[in-house]
Formats: sequence, C-alpha cells, structure tokens
Amino acid sequence: MVLFAVTSWAATPGNSVAFPKPLASYQAPPEASIGEILQERVRVEPFNLVATGIFLLAIIHTFLAPMFVRLSHRLEHAHQQQTSRAQLGGPRSSHLDFSVLAGLCHFLGEVEAIFGIWVVPLLLSIGIAKGWGTARDYLGEGLDFTEPLFVVVIMAIASSRPILRLTERLMGLFAVFGKSTPGANWASILTVGPVLGSLITEPAAMTICALLLAEQFYRRGPSPAFSYATLGLLFVNISVGGTLTHFAAPPVLMVATKWGWGLSHMLTHFGWKALIGIVVANLVYFIWFRKELKRLAGTPANPGGAEGSTSSEPIPAWITLVHVLFLVWTVFNAHYRVLFMGGFLFYLAFLQATEHHQDELTLRPALLVGFFLAGLVVHGGLQGWWIGPVLGRLDEVPLFFGATGLTAFNDNAAITYLASQVPNLGANLEYAVVAGAVAGGGLTVIANAPNPAGQSILSRFFPEGISAWRLFLGAFVPTSIVATVFLLFR
Repeated sequence: MVLFAVTSWAATPGNSVAFPKPLASYQAPPEASIGEILQERVRVEPFNLVATGIFLLAIIHTFLAPMFVRLSHRLEHAHQQQTSRAQLGGPRSSHLDFSVLAGLCHFLGEVEAIFGIWVVPLLLSIGIAKGWGTARDYLGEGLDFTEPLFVVVIMAIASSRPILRLTERLMGLFAVFGKSTPGANWASILTVGPVLGSLITEPAAMTICALLLAEQFYRRGPSPAFSYATLGLLFVNISVGGTLTHFAAPPVLMVATKWGWGLSHMLTHFGWKALIGIVVANLVYFIWFRKELKRLAGTPANPGGAEGSTSSEPIPAWITLVHVLFLVWTVFNAHYRVLFMGGFLFYLAFLQATEHHQDELTLRPALLVGFFLAGLVVHGGLQGWWIGPVLGRLDEVPLFFGATGLTAFNDNAAITYLASQVPNLGANLEYAVVAGAVAGGGLTVIANAPNPAGQSILSRFFPEGISAWRLFLGAFVPTSIVATVFLLFR
C-alpha cells in the first residue's frame, strides 16, 4: 500500500504553473523598500522562504564540516578499540557499529557532498508543496548542468601527467629568476597559474595550480597559518586571474554576451587591475611569511604527501601536444555538452592507448567537485527572489561591497547572472557587480566555481578538514588588496 501511494505520488503530473516563479512576475511599487519587496515576494510565494532556509542550512553545514571530520576520526578510533577487544575475546563495550557511524560522519564532513546532501530535503519539500512532477521538472528540465560537467572534464584532462609537466616547465621558467627555491616556485605558481586561467579557463588553472602547490609546497609541511594563507591566496588569485579574457571566468561568462563585453573591454577594465592585485597580494604574503619560506627551503618534501606524476620518464612531445589539443577542444566547446563530453570519450581512449606515459586516471576528485557544483546549481536557482532586489537597489560602491559579501554565500557566477537580469543597470554598476563578485571569489569554498577543485586536491594536507573560518581569514587580506585595486582604478 505504501509503495503504491509513493508510486502514485511520484507519477503525479507536474503543476502547470512555472517554478520557480519568474522574477518579472513579481509586482512592487517603485518606492517600496527592499524589506517590503522581499516580504511581498514571500507572501506571493511562501516557498521562497523554505528554499532559502534550506540553502542557509547547507551553508551552515559547510562551516561545521571540520567538526564532522573530527567526529569521524574519534568514531573510527572507537571502532578500532572495539575490534581489538572482540579479537581478544573481551566483551563489546557497545552494540553500536562505530564503523558505520564513522563513515556517515565522514560523508557529512565532505565539503563537496554537502550541497548535494541538502538537495534531498529541498526536492522533498518541493514535492510536498508543489507536487513531485514540479520537483522532477525543476531538476530535469529547469536547470543547466553544463558547467558542472565541464569542470569534471577539464579537471580530468588538466590533471594528466603531460599537462602537469608542461605547465610545471612553464612556471619553472619564471621560478629560475628566484633560483627555483620553494619561495620562487610558490610565487611563480600563484602568479603565472591564475593568469594562465584566462586562456585555459579558471577550473583548469585551479586544478593545475593546486596539484603543483601540493607537489612543491604543501609536501614540505608549512605551518597551518601559512597553509590557509596560501589556500586563500590561491582562491582569490584564480578568481580574478580569469578576467583578462571574456570566456574563462564563470562570473564574466554569465554577462559578457548580454553586456557586450569582449577581449578589449576585459583587458582595459579588469585585466591589468587583476594583474596588479595578484602581484601585490603575493608580495604581501611573501614578505609576511618570508622566514617560513626560508625554513621550507631546507625541509625535504614528504614523498607520500601528494598525488601527481609518479614517473620522471620523458614524455614524447606529440603526446603532450595531443593533450593540449584535447584541452583546447574542451575549452572552445565549453557551452556544448555533446561536443566536450564526446571529446572526453576520445580522450579516455587515447589515455588507454598511451598508458605507459600516463598516470592512473582518478576521477573521484573531479566527480566530487561536479557533484558540489550541481548541488549549488539546484539551490542557487531558487535564490533569485532575494538576490535580485538587493543588487538592484544599491549604488556603485555599496553594490561592489554587496556583491563581494553575497559571493561568500553563493557562487559569484550566480550573483553576476542575477545582476544581468536587472534592466538598465548602467556601465558603472555593471563594473561594480562583476568586480565585487570576482574580488570575493576566494572567501569561501562556494564563492567561485573552481574553488571546490582546489579544496578537493589540497584537503589531504588539512587532517582535520578545511576550516571555513580559517579559509576566510586566509583569503581576507588578498581579497582586501584586490578589492582596493578595483575600487581605486574604477
């Protein structure tokens, strides 16, 4: 009977009313305050409050993720003790299976899984309030998951041995000026890598920079303070480093066509400012941690601390060239799932044919990041009811800081997309919202689409899990520097 009821409910046709409610359908007097607008929108569509409440709980969960990781470690230790006592013939201290609880807590502590986890109560809430057909159609037809799929593919290709070797050599050319010390490599990766993101896209640049930092920096055992400072700096630099072009940074992609922004516009309005911000932020942290960088120069790298290339055997140039062509194909067709996914299938076949020159393909990090972004797409699609009015009522400087602050709680591409829906925004406000969104792209893991990729690759160097609060502190200084540059030269 229960199975029949559930099946009948799931088969119920979707509601003919559009979901979510189109923003243009909300009515409000021109003189209404933001509070009055939001109150009216909740009155018209009470589910707005439910969706945002669930989204807020997911954000709170991201801040609590390290707590679940620590709890999983304690439970795993309790399981080991329980197993040892049982092997010695002693009584079990508990009927609980600590291994199951430890696994559950570890899953709840995976930052990349959090938004996907909270999609479940969201869909159930939509199904209860609107009917399962509406929930199904929203997820299956109302959302575009091209970006998560693209990130999965670009991460897989960018983390291959030939691409890593090529970029490592490229960044090594700049590190030679600093005698290839850990400090020189650190500065080269955090300067050249983010700028390279303007050509190969931010997700690819994040993957490459994170893998190289793991190999050349984190394996040497930096202090927690320096580890978080570097992670925050990486996230901020990648976020602004993709603004030299109009096709590499997700928040720019969302508005470039609609606002008529091309390559020359990005270079003259954003690119050179981003370069200044990156260099100054790197210099500040380089001076701040100069003593530790000197200490790391005499510290041998831990051979088991990172994942990456496992062979020093030379790679034929033609194999590297084919990898670059696969990367170019994926970037060029980033908006066409059929093309870049088809290309990825050919890439997998090529990988198999040249396996002697390849590392083992590990898709787990890329799939987790894709899962994270897909969850963010699902939640973000229901937040326009409050983000739009907030952005539309602010002047230039308040809009800049508003976009920066909102980016900490939502993907910056979603912020700029919603801003593009505001009619007659004006050139100054268009600049303010994009500059603010990219400046704040390093404050949290969810602030910029490529951040989960870096978090996934580098999380092994943070045994207790990456703390959202300490990441925020690590990113605050470079965020302030970049924001100051964008504001001073606006």
